[in-house]
Amino acid sequence: MNPLEQLDKAEAALQERFRAIEATLRQNLARVLGAFRDQQVGSHHFAGVSGYGHDDLGRQVLDRVFAQIMGCEAAAVRLQMVSGTHAIACALFGVLRPGDELLAITGPPYDTLEEVIGLRGSGQGSLRDFGITYRQLDLVEGSVDWQSLKTALKPQTRLVHIQRSCGYDWRPSFSIAQIAEMIQIVKRQNPEVVVFVDNCYGEFVETQEPTHVGADLMAGSLIKNPGGTIVPAGGYVAGRAEWVERAACRLTAPGIGSEGGATLDLNRLLFQGLFLAPQMVAEAVKIAHLAAQVFQDLGYPVSPLPQSPRTDTIQAIQLGSPERLQAFCRAIQKSSPIEAYLTPIPEVMPGYGDPVVMAAGTFIAGSSAELSADGPMRDPYTVYLQGGTHLCHGRLALEAVLTEWASL
Repeated sequence: MNPLEQLDKAEAALQERFRAIEATLRQNLARVLGAFRDQQVGSHHFAGVSGYGHDDLGRQVLDRVFAQIMGCEAAAVRLQMVSGTHAIACALFGVLRPGDELLAITGPPYDTLEEVIGLRGSGQGSLRDFGITYRQLDLVEGSVDWQSLKTALKPQTRLVHIQRSCGYDWRPSFSIAQIAEMIQIVKRQNPEVVVFVDNCYGEFVETQEPTHVGADLMAGSLIKNPGGTIVPAGGYVAGRAEWVERAACRLTAPGIGSEGGATLDLNRLLFQGLFLAPQMVAEAVKIAHLAAQVFQDLGYPVSPLPQSPRTDTIQAIQLGSPERLQAFCRAIQKSSPIEAYLTPIPEVMPGYGDPVVMAAGTFIAGSSAELSADGPMRDPYTVYLQGGTHLCHGRLALEAVLTEWASL
């Protein structure tokens, strides 16, 4: 069967799942439109300010819009957050104090948080450098250790960390229903413990967010889902007003907090990206389903499975060899609108423990809301495909992968 026939067959098998994605899109877009309407967003909110960012009306309204969409008290949506990891670090340092414990209940966090916590590196101001201890509950067969979680909290446990997406692990991402159950178990032990969710790659995939079901604080990147593929930089924190403000104080400074941070002339893109986000996420989820179906049909292990409901935009495929991993990324790069002439090669990157090969020919540098693929150069050589603005582009890129592999 040639690549086009394989893709046609896979897409035909997914029509019912695609209809479910469209239903989720409609609910999410209605929620976004409702917030824009309720907060009376107008063109005057597109004007930005410079300098300190005082009296940035557009930024203030965007924070309220974002908080309403996420079902929480407050949000801080800031271009000054350089990545999702930075947003998460602001949240962790905002809540935790010397002597506190950070408890990760969904296994080890994503690679880029290891140096933030202090699991790698030293002397750069990690949580460990400030006397904050770390403990984790390892997963059991890819799921939370529910039994251990019931008695996991200690007197010094101040913050419980939940990572929604799989990161570079071979496991399903966690659904909102599962996150709600985790929160309930934690709060039964100690209602005062702060439950934090790393929400990267998860926004708008389901019809609720972690803050809808009791998370105290969450964070993510604007060059992933909520930026709608057009926001040029930034991140967000959202949740209870107290914790959002503390995170903002770590981003700026105590006494300044969420009152600082100029949006310059980019407010329009921030609003427009948020409006586009449900549609862009829906297309990315379709591409992920299609990739899962194609490569499962070819005999490769995939996670999630093709017909499984999704809770993030990441599709993991075990390729079994470094050659196939690099060829996959080469094909994605060749199918990109930007820098298609480049060849991705593995290299050590800041925050990662292994060399990583990345394909991301994107309009926004590093944007994983646009179609991209990456993976660490370690056995079993798993590629992580994410993003995409429309299904047609995803199809063309997957066709290029199959063609590239034919020459191996």
